[in-house]
Amino acid sequence: MSLSVDAQVSLGDFDLDVGLEVASGEVVAVLGPNASGKTTLLRALAGLQPLAAGRVVLDGEVLDEPRRGAWVAPEMRRCGLVLQDRWLFSHLSVLENVAFGPRCRGVSRTVAERGALEWLDRMDLAERAAARPHELSGGQAQRVALARALASEPRLLLLDEPMAALDARTRAEVRRELRRHLGEFEGSCVLVTHDLLDAAALADRLVIVENGRVVQRGTLAELAAAPRSAYAAQLMGLNLLVGVATQTTLALENGTTLQTATTANGDVLAVIAPRDVALYLEAPGGSPRNAWATSVAEVQLAGDRVRVVLDEPLPLIAEITPGALTELGLVEGAPVWASVKATQIDVLGDSES
Repeated sequence: MSLSVDAQVSLGDFDLDVGLEVASGEVVAVLGPNASGKTTLLRALAGLQPLAAGRVVLDGEVLDEPRRGAWVAPEMRRCGLVLQDRWLFSHLSVLENVAFGPRCRGVSRTVAERGALEWLDRMDLAERAAARPHELSGGQAQRVALARALASEPRLLLLDEPMAALDARTRAEVRRELRRHLGEFEGSCVLVTHDLLDAAALADRLVIVENGRVVQRGTLAELAAAPRSAYAAQLMGLNLLVGVATQTTLALENGTTLQTATTANGDVLAVIAPRDVALYLEAPGGSPRNAWATSVAEVQLAGDRVRVVLDEPLPLIAEITPGALTELGLVEGAPVWASVKATQIDVLGDSES
């Protein structure tokens, strides 16, 4: 393992006790409700929050172990940190921001800026090298923050809600960009997020933390199959499908096929938000690419929404309003038509576009 963690932190009435192992080239997502300890864990790994007990080891080097008096200062750790609010230096240009880490390690200005420009080129931002942070869009600023973190050649990359401050369209673009760069990153990566889709798209494994403790860990499919807490069950409210993609056709395990807007090949996971499953009393007009006749298996009240569990051939969950439930007259066993737009199916696998 590249990263081995036994993080024990005491902060007033809150105690964190989390164990974590992350291999080189692996991305582990840490999820949990507010005040569960996710950010505290990230700060401990970055050296911004000393441990009360336990140890943090990266590539065989002990970064923090109170029992032995071992401690490596944050600036000396081979660690890159990307925050949701980006924290770019407003008085520096984009190029100078990206070159900042190498310059702090003693690299000459010429060499540091040459490397920074290479990273900006990889992020399609070379033309913005002379710009100031306030002149960038949210997506551009987050890509600069990622370039700055990677330019220091870290062995550990820490991402704290990196897409939380972005709008939906920009988030999708940055998510694709981040996924591409994480696929090339040879170190360990820990991603803290509230967003299951971000975790599913970027991480190899998920760790759920509640009240400072790990309650579940595993792949997305493993957690979705058997959530072990109320938070985990609520988190896994997305529809998760396993199948094989051939271009824009997704063949599911039960033989059903769906059309997607994403080109991919090989084994994939497909994620569909319940709110994106539309229900009709008759076959929908306009010949949608994915529409099928089914029946209602169960109706569940969920706050101000209604979750409709559908039967075969696709046992999905649709989320509608109480008004729509009344209008459709849906009860258990009632026939219904369902449809999902190709653009609303997120394909997680070897995407080609």
